[in-house]
Amino acid sequence: MESDVQKGWALILGGSSGLGLATAKKLAAHGFNILIVHRDRKSDLEEITSKFQEITSNGISLQSFNMDVANAEKRAVTIDKIKVIVQGGEGIKVMVHSIAKGNLKLMYGEGQKTLDNKDFEVTLNAMALSLYDWTKTIVAAGLFSDDARIVSFTSEGSSKAWPGYAAVSAAKATLEALTRSIALEFAPVGIKANCIQSGTTDTRAFRMIPGHEAIKENALQRNPNKRLTTPEDVANAVYLLTTDEARWITGTVIRVDGGESLR
Repeated sequence: MESDVQKGWALILGGSSGLGLATAKKLAAHGFNILIVHRDRKSDLEEITSKFQEITSNGISLQSFNMDVANAEKRAVTIDKIKVIVQGGEGIKVMVHSIAKGNLKLMYGEGQKTLDNKDFEVTLNAMALSLYDWTKTIVAAGLFSDDARIVSFTSEGSSKAWPGYAAVSAAKATLEALTRSIALEFAPVGIKANCIQSGTTDTRAFRMIPGHEAIKENALQRNPNKRLTTPEDVANAVYLLTTDEARWITGTVIRVDGGESLR
């Protein structure tokens, strides 16, 4: 697909796989230059770099940073680099939060290591609080464009209990609460913020959830369209939220699940 007229920059936090990578591809196809922050092992970088190069075939610019989004010092250094990259342009029009760094231990289990306070702290910092940290830092740096959009990814687990999902569930519920507050308190600078609650999506992060096969089978039975959600389904919804027509949508959770959550 040929890209549209250049629309500024999209910052994807967690953009090397799954929903984040699909979103980067979608936004690039519609004229956004892409900034990707990701954290991956050196052994995986060759494959990831190849995927990033495919995105640039649309004629857009792409810059990536391999770092921990929850590390305050590295965030400050990365923001300084981003300042140089976007200066003189339209700024950051879209920020997408797609971090999947959560602890999947059980809360109780005979003879097993179970969740402790540190596990919750690490999960909440990465999967929820980092949304506010990056939002606040980018606003302070003056890098958001007018009418900027923030989109983060939540799940049905924010309100349902699944074994081994307690820390992530707490993070997703926090993420939704933070999104509402960001939409309210950053409205004076033109930011609109929303969560997308995706249906069950067979990503690398999903396959790490204990009992994921049973969750997958249950999702297929519940979904009236009889298939799982794909990363591309979610990326399409992110793009819709970047359009001028979506400028009055803010502070809400939007389900993109083909009806999976109806029953």
